[in-house]
Amino acid sequence: MRMRHTAAWVAFTTAALVTASGCGSESVKSAVKTVDKADMAMAALARATDRTEELGSAEVRMSTDLGTGTPIAMDGTYSWGDGYAFDVQMDTKAANMQAVNHSPKTHVLFVHGVYYYDVDAFPSGPYQGKDWIRVDGSALFGEKGAQALSGDNGSPSASMKGLKYAKDVQNLGTQTVNGRRTTHYRGVIDRAHMGKFKDVYGEGSPMGEATGTKSIVMDVWVGSDDLPVRLKEKLGVMTISMDFDKFGKTVSVKTPPAARTADLTDVIAKQQKQQG
Repeated sequence: MRMRHTAAWVAFTTAALVTASGCGSESVKSAVKTVDKADMAMAALARATDRTEELGSAEVRMSTDLGTGTPIAMDGTYSWGDGYAFDVQMDTKAANMQAVNHSPKTHVLFVHGVYYYDVDAFPSGPYQGKDWIRVDGSALFGEKGAQALSGDNGSPSASMKGLKYAKDVQNLGTQTVNGRRTTHYRGVIDRAHMGKFKDVYGEGSPMGEATGTKSIVMDVWVGSDDLPVRLKEKLGVMTISMDFDKFGKTVSVKTPPAARTADLTDVIAKQQKQQG
């Protein structure tokens, strides 16, 4: 049971500046034009980030490809107005969780930095009768990595904030996504400018070693209402894509009853170390 495959959403806050330079009058004109385009792109992304942050949740369809060629599909609600949380249905087979859940879909919750997985009831042993598994984020990302992703840092708006620090933000033109007319933007964040998120994807971190992340390529498709329609991130061998179907107010995601929950944080942490 490879629990690292269920950690599907992360956020990125970094530091860098978009610059342009040149010599000669034509080069200066070209540089100014480049800066103007970059400024316009940044302004559009700032509006989209602010609009997303103002709202509190979104109905999403998400896919995470860990480089295996078998993406893990999720769909459900992501909420960020009162700390980052989500309530989704995940493809059981793609997430390699058939050993603990015979249903084709696994109900997954994320609340206060902890993952909860709805599984088949344990037939015997110390967890007999329990039908939820609890795994603290520190078992997947390490203590520092989990702290870096705490609070609202996993939310879509937090992820988009990272673009204002990315290098070479580009406007790639208009595209139709999910039947909607959008503008496609792209920015690249190198490892040197990941800030505290080096603890999540830097050298020596569990996810950094697993994905081989040296940079983050972030694509955002923004609709006419200044809200993201699609967000896609490429991190080493891993690709995360999220489609936003509907935005709304903050949604409360509640943890399952403690009496029905088996805490496997220590077990998973030990497995992670052995696999590393």
